[in-house]
Amino acid sequence: MKLPEIEILDEKDKRLRQISKEVTFPLDKEDKKKIHDMLTYLKMSQIEETREKYNLRAGMGLSYVQIGIPKRIFVIVDEVEENVFENYVLINPKIISNSEELIYVGEGEGCLSINREVEGIVPRYARITVEAFDMEGNAFTIRVREDLSIAFQHEIDHLNGILFIDKIDPKNPYKNAENMREI
Repeated sequence: MKLPEIEILDEKDKRLRQISKEVTFPLDKEDKKKIHDMLTYLKMSQIEETREKYNLRAGMGLSYVQIGIPKRIFVIVDEVEENVFENYVLINPKIISNSEELIYVGEGEGCLSINREVEGIVPRYARITVEAFDMEGNAFTIRVREDLSIAFQHEIDHLNGILFIDKIDPKNPYKNAENMREI
């Protein structure tokens, strides 16, 4: 596997704060290639030997805005068992329902655009239902929970110019932790 050439924006880049635009179909070849490259990059970042070989940080999701393109597209690569991956490509995603239960990542959320340790918890819904389109422009609905729910919400935030650090209370980084479930 060859590492795709992807430049991920750093948190200091103001382009990350843009609100991404709706995508029109059909996708062009360039968009399809970029989506494929993003999926490959994420998969390679999760395989220990390729991560070490290319000095990558492990990542589960990437949004288009993180590579400098303000379009409402994100991808998730979920390792369901060792070296077995499930890919998700969501175009123009919208959360249509969510659980009342809130969860957070115990060791803290991470982001490929934020190259530093960040203390604190990010409240996320335990379950969400999302409407989106696939690469061919077909509408679909997906319900995700736990880790995937967090990843989807994280990437949808990117599409709205929001970084996870924005959701951490700087005065009290573990605020209301007792009202949420740690995963």
